[in-house]
Amino acid sequence: MIRVVLATCLALITLPAAAIDIKEVTSPGGIKAWLVEETSIPFTALEIRFKGGASLDAEGKRGAAYLMSGLLDEGAGELTSTEFALAAEELAFKYDFDASSDSFSVSAQFLTENRDASLELLRKSLNEPRFDQDAVDRVRAQVLSIIASDSEDPNDIAGKTFASLAYGDHPYATKLEGTAESVTMLTRDDLIASHKSLLTRDRVYVGAVGDISAEELGVILDELLGALPATGPDLPGPAPFLLSGGETVVPYNTPQSVAIFGHAGIERTDPDFFAAYVMNQVLGSGGFGSRLMDEVREKRGLTYGVYSYLVLREHVNLVMGQVSSSNDSVAEAISVIRDEWAKMADVGVTEKELETAKTYLTGAYPLRFDGNARIANILAAMQFDDLPIDYIDNRNAQVEAVTLEDIKRVSKRLLKPDNLHFVVVGKPTGLEASN
Repeated sequence: MIRVVLATCLALITLPAAAIDIKEVTSPGGIKAWLVEETSIPFTALEIRFKGGASLDAEGKRGAAYLMSGLLDEGAGELTSTEFALAAEELAFKYDFDASSDSFSVSAQFLTENRDASLELLRKSLNEPRFDQDAVDRVRAQVLSIIASDSEDPNDIAGKTFASLAYGDHPYATKLEGTAESVTMLTRDDLIASHKSLLTRDRVYVGAVGDISAEELGVILDELLGALPATGPDLPGPAPFLLSGGETVVPYNTPQSVAIFGHAGIERTDPDFFAAYVMNQVLGSGGFGSRLMDEVREKRGLTYGVYSYLVLREHVNLVMGQVSSSNDSVAEAISVIRDEWAKMADVGVTEKELETAKTYLTGAYPLRFDGNARIANILAAMQFDDLPIDYIDNRNAQVEAVTLEDIKRVSKRLLKPDNLHFVVVGKPTGLEASN
């Protein structure tokens, strides 16, 4: 019955963006969080995000953060892996631990009646992970299976190749899961060191939404996080982008080639960011309404899907895209993409395209706030990205303020068709690697 109640809570709690009242909370121990109180249903979602993530893997220990993230619920304190899982199930306590290149995130959802017991489980997992050898070996085997599977995926091969060519010796150049060799060599001590490096109070961001007061949240923050290390190791510096325009071909026996492409992008704090964001909606982010989809798929039938996107990472910003096409047509698809890149850079967008993009982007934004967990995630992400606390209130106005002239300016500045580098995995015909 408890599981049914929790599922109902997850499904029903939806707040319109305009109604979200965010409070900044500081715990007695000095830990800050953003809170949205919503007491109509006895349920709370908590999102904790630590800056750093897999980019803090020690030299020669690639994959440590990823492996460690899979072990925090595999026994903690006096509880074995099985005991921890049973306790969480009895409480209808939902949780997730995840390592990305730039962050380590903790998601938790719990019923008010089970709050104390649920949070005690979470405290144990964050502060007292066991890293029992049998659990380490079991989760390691799962990671090795993922690595082996990815090594045969053309999309993954393309992404891995692009990163290795683009980022030099920066952590971004290698997959956060690590390699079979690096993961096999990881020891329990490596995981303990990774845990100590990643989960530190100086780089933590918290979002909370639900049936909880500011005072209660302050106490919880200190209980969960107060005993973690105060500081962590230095973050890596900016990632270089070493690719120039051209094509790299990775031979792979498949009837369809996969291409990932990109060049340098724009920072989230740039005054032209929203113009670039709206421009990309027209160029390649808008699905069947985008220019790339129209020109590459609808008019020429060269692909089932093509898209572009802005990459906003902690240490690099890019404009990227992806397309899949048959081996005998991928060269033409690449040519069309470059042409559309150049067209957008030269003339910008039409009034109709601009209004359609704005209507979609402003209309879709409130749909993101469809549950406590998603709102808590957004609150943590806003702090992580150093956005102001009133960003939700003002975001759509910033989209609406974008003009044709803004997009023409930023398109000319940002889009460089001659700088696009394509990494193609397959057996493309009529396409020779330039480097």
